[in-house]
Amino acid sequence: MTRKGRHVVEGVASDSERGDRRRDVGERISALRTERGLSLSALARAAGIGKGSLSELEAGQRNPTLDTLYAVAGPLGVPLTALLGEASGTEGDGTHLTARLLHVEHHDDGSTTEVFWLHVSSGGVRRSPAHGAGVVEHVRVVRGNLVAGPEGDEKAAGAGESLQWISDRPHTYRTDDDVLAVLTIDSPG
Repeated sequence: MTRKGRHVVEGVASDSERGDRRRDVGERISALRTERGLSLSALARAAGIGKGSLSELEAGQRNPTLDTLYAVAGPLGVPLTALLGEASGTEGDGTHLTARLLHVEHHDDGSTTEVFWLHVSSGGVRRSPAHGAGVVEHVRVVRGNLVAGPEGDEKAAGAGESLQWISDRPHTYRTDDDVLAVLTIDSPG
């Protein structure tokens, strides 16, 4: 089923459910920031977002985009699911990209593997900030043609093909047509 250009597997979340998710994400950000001894100003500066925006996120008053969540996850040193939660079907929207969590696996060595279903909209370019040291992204294209990878070293992949890179520097996803793909992010422990 498609809704406003997005591929949806489950029903649409109610306003109440969206509010609960915003509050949950805000509480996770606040707890992780406090745990790391960071002030609101310090995390906002490190993430490259406004202090007011971060305050609204933590209070559950602002709907976080994937771009913002990735920006906050980096300085906190956590995978995206540490902010979004690990419930299968959890969805994050960014400019031109929607990611729906399929699975999270925590390994004995402390590393984490996150598996997402991606939809990159036609004409979309998604710039992602650097993730932590040793984080590896692997994307398998299911439909369409995708150009992705570290900025300046992007590669092309069509349906049935895969790309992999270390994502400790800024990287991009771009396409001229709608792309469906599976993204795996491996974060060291």
